[in-house]
Amino acid sequence: MVITELRQKHPRFVYESYDLNRRDNGLNVQFHFTLEPNINFTPSVSIPIVEGMNERGIENFAFHLGLIEAVSYWKVACPQELFVKAGNLTDHQIEWWHDLFIHGLGELYYKNGIDFTPTDFLSITSNRDHAPLSAVASTSAAGDLIMVGGGKDSAVTLEVLGETEMRRKALVLTPIQSALDNARVAGYEDPIVVQRTMDPVLLDLNKQGYINGHTPFSAYLGFLGVFVASLNDFENVIVSNERGATEGNVMYRGMEINHQYSKSTQFEKLFREYSAKYLSENIQYFSFLRPLYDLQVSRLFSAYATEHDETFRSCNSGQKENAWCGNCAKCAFVYLSLFPFIPSDRMKNIFGDDYFRRAKIGEFITDLVGLGENKPFECVGTIDESKLAVALSIEKYRREGVDVPPLLLNLEQKLGISEETTVQDLQRRLSEEWGDDSSLPPTYVHILKDALRKGLK
Repeated sequence: MVITELRQKHPRFVYESYDLNRRDNGLNVQFHFTLEPNINFTPSVSIPIVEGMNERGIENFAFHLGLIEAVSYWKVACPQELFVKAGNLTDHQIEWWHDLFIHGLGELYYKNGIDFTPTDFLSITSNRDHAPLSAVASTSAAGDLIMVGGGKDSAVTLEVLGETEMRRKALVLTPIQSALDNARVAGYEDPIVVQRTMDPVLLDLNKQGYINGHTPFSAYLGFLGVFVASLNDFENVIVSNERGATEGNVMYRGMEINHQYSKSTQFEKLFREYSAKYLSENIQYFSFLRPLYDLQVSRLFSAYATEHDETFRSCNSGQKENAWCGNCAKCAFVYLSLFPFIPSDRMKNIFGDDYFRRAKIGEFITDLVGLGENKPFECVGTIDESKLAVALSIEKYRREGVDVPPLLLNLEQKLGISEETTVQDLQRRLSEEWGDDSSLPPTYVHILKDALRKGLK
């Protein structure tokens, strides 16, 4: 179905209510949405409590988790009106959420050819009869709640922070095996495991031709993380997003479309401001790896996360099998970013063979270095990083006396790579570059800089 037909058929989406069910071992929240006139959704989330439930602000956190959950259901028809019947939003909050619905769903609009620019594209209203909810404060909050996804970035964060003496806990959402393994290998034996249940009606609608596509998943993780941190009295919610997540993929209708928008520096700052004002006054959300480029993170992985070689996974296509598919843009970038820093025998142990000699991987690497139509819509590093990784990979092959794969030789020519100057530039960036626009508290700046110094030796 085309977007105009869907919007006429479903003019309004309503966030009706949420139900809280407190249990001895945790909390279950069920949300009620209506895609008018006649489609109902009831997704839910189950959160375990590890050290006694902190009840302060629980209604507010549940309400907000429903707001971010609603994005996945509103997008199936992109109704003109979103009515938040479950609660009261200020004008500032409405503006904030409108911005997220536009930027966070940019890739979906682009891939489905949807024009989001009309002023009446989306109108958000709320129930003014409800008392407004406000941020809460807790004087007992302490320690780090570290969100784990199963890839190399969260492995680095877990390992580096694992050397500190502070209270720490891992948080995993509807876990894949690699996420559980990440936590276990790093010494976090008992992670908090949250189960998110999507309404099967959503999948049925997708099969019927309703709109499907990428949503700002990391924004969901932000709201969930602060909720779980409040319930369990943690002070910090830590994610593992790096600098390159801020680079977009393509321009569309005057807006930069970024697959990683909810991992970007821009969103992190907006979410921190929103959280402090409307969620919790003293729970800090930040990305531990924000000051670093992805290649710097890969260098840290090579030094700190050797025990994760057989268990970490960054491939979305192979999640169910807990494997690297070896034929997607994510596999291409992870291989490309790690290759310069990890011995060849270790790389073969991780990936099975040399991905640079796979034809399909070559197509993705061509896109990664900016020679394709656009940067792949995946969580990958910047175009400049990929160029630098290609240069250093070529240098590694020649240093080891191994024939350089035709793919890299071809890219060397097309990119005009000067081996000496490019490698020198890479070494400079790895040793000197530091993003000063991060939200890292001073203690964590010191921890990460110290790890970076040790990892570059």
